[in-house]
Amino acid sequence: MKNVTDSFVSLGYWPSAGSFGFNTDILATNPINLSVVIGVLIFFGKGVLSDLLDNRKQRILNTIRNSEELREGAIEQLEKARARLRKVEMEADQFRVNGYSEIEREKLNLINSTYKTLGQLENYKNETIQFEQQRAINQVRQRVFQQALQGALGTLNSCLTNELHLRTISANIGMLGVMKEITD
Repeated sequence: MKNVTDSFVSLGYWPSAGSFGFNTDILATNPINLSVVIGVLIFFGKGVLSDLLDNRKQRILNTIRNSEELREGAIEQLEKARARLRKVEMEADQFRVNGYSEIEREKLNLINSTYKTLGQLENYKNETIQFEQQRAINQVRQRVFQQALQGALGTLNSCLTNELHLRTISANIGMLGVMKEITD
């Protein structure tokens, strides 16, 4: 590794008589390098910078145009709102001039319709309560019937042995035989 660094260090000491080499004098090379870099940036970056500035200028102009259009729309809406306000104020004055009789009539109509609606809602409520009560009663009946049926089946299954079962079947067969003889 020392040989590699020595070779770069030794490049700075080569004679400059017609050969290429590294100049290790920082103060002499920096202004030259900077001027070359700045020159290249100006030459190649001029178009890009110009395009960026033009695009930014167009966006700003479009934003200004949009702002002006919005401002004009807002002014138009403000004028419409002022016209509506004047119209409403005139209607309010007409109501004051005509008196409150129409308002009282509307108030009474509203109260009457509210009472009517409340009566209907009360009827609907009562019907719903009756329906729910009937449904609950039916569900209780069904559950009681199911529990009674399960209890009867459980009792039959626990009390009915094979021998008792066979005797019951034999007795029923005998009764059917007697019934058949009577009908013949």
